[in-house]
Amino acid sequence: MRTSEIPIILDSPTGVEPPVDRPADRPAERPRSRGGMLLLAAGLILIGLNLRIGVASIGPVLGEIRDGLGLSTTAAGLLTTIPVFAFGAFAFLAPALTRRLGMHRLLGITMLVLAAGILLRLHPSLAGLFAGTVLVGAAIAVGNVLMPPAIKQDFSHRTGLMMGLYSTALFVGAAAASGLTVPLLPLVGGDWRAALAVWAAPAVLAAVVWIPQMRRSPGRLRSGAGVADAPAETGEPPFRAILGDPIAIAVTALMGLQSAVYYTSLTWVPTILQDAGIGAGTAGWLFAFSAFPGILASLVVPVLARRIRPAWLPVALAVALLAAATIGLAAAPAAAPILWMTLLGLGQGASISLSLAYIVLRSPDAHHTGHLSTMAQGFGYLIAGLAPIGFGALHALSGEWVLPLAVLGLLLVLQLGAGIVASRPGHIRARVAEPPAPTPGCAAQ
Repeated sequence: MRTSEIPIILDSPTGVEPPVDRPADRPAERPRSRGGMLLLAAGLILIGLNLRIGVASIGPVLGEIRDGLGLSTTAAGLLTTIPVFAFGAFAFLAPALTRRLGMHRLLGITMLVLAAGILLRLHPSLAGLFAGTVLVGAAIAVGNVLMPPAIKQDFSHRTGLMMGLYSTALFVGAAAASGLTVPLLPLVGGDWRAALAVWAAPAVLAAVVWIPQMRRSPGRLRSGAGVADAPAETGEPPFRAILGDPIAIAVTALMGLQSAVYYTSLTWVPTILQDAGIGAGTAGWLFAFSAFPGILASLVVPVLARRIRPAWLPVALAVALLAAATIGLAAAPAAAPILWMTLLGLGQGASISLSLAYIVLRSPDAHHTGHLSTMAQGFGYLIAGLAPIGFGALHALSGEWVLPLAVLGLLLVLQLGAGIVASRPGHIRARVAEPPAPTPGCAAQ
């Protein structure tokens, strides 16, 4: 077997990656101080906090937006579905941008673009609102892809803890935006544009805290050329090398299916509760309550997932919680709504944290984490964007919620299957690209 045909990492259940040789012209960074590591961790958590705010803040004031701009229900619904499709479509730009700018610089830039997109919604036009929403979705898409390899690279010894904190930050940001946007309205004169614009402040804060990381030089990192922040090198496996990998496909399916369930719930569960006789305000607060058990699950599950055996047990538990909530919503939504929302939140928190954790755990190094993150979140969110539309169409066709909730149950079965495969110890496999042929007459260096 030729050298170029040797897989770069054995599919070892131990998850131990082989040593990576560092080129002589690429010295490593100096070891970071404790304060430097804390600042780095704080910056990552702040970025994670912002990766749902720009989307979650729209829903609570969607009625005011419709009334203010005279939008139809379909047009208003686009404001919640466009970002999900953007998460998928713009995710595929992340690898090229990373090679050009470096991962850490690009993370800082995404926060600035996110703030710009949020502020663009201040423009008193429909075009400004939708353009800002697309820009917000694009910035979040790139940030989504970059966070797992950044954690893999900088916190390889604490991936479980950091992925838990990252997942928790996503839930906290979404919960804050959902719960505080409406209370902000009286403080800004009842202007929904100003209430949305306030959420640019956390993005600016994250960018400021991240400035020291943006000054890092790409390619001078501890892991050498294999890290995600390094420029492209001859011999690195390309993105397409993992597209047929069974583990990569399973991780992608898990990300897409759990996101489909989450965004379907985000869009329709408040309406299901209202149709059961619960007031609109109460239904909104009940769904917002589900974020709190979700925060707890997202913090704890990634740490436990590396220790619990059999490895598929956390996936099965997450699906069981979601299934119980789905059955409750189908059979008697008004009988015990707090219980259903607690089960829903626990299942969603566990599911998102596991899908993100497997992106890191199933990758041998940060370079492959970047590829797997692009694949899982790019294709995954494109799948997820279709689910709320299909769910609504089934409701319109049947006139009730049992049929669409039954189809949601089928998605949970598929999620369980994908999660079982993704949870198996091992790494994705990618082959190293062929090195260029030596120039005739040149001595080997």
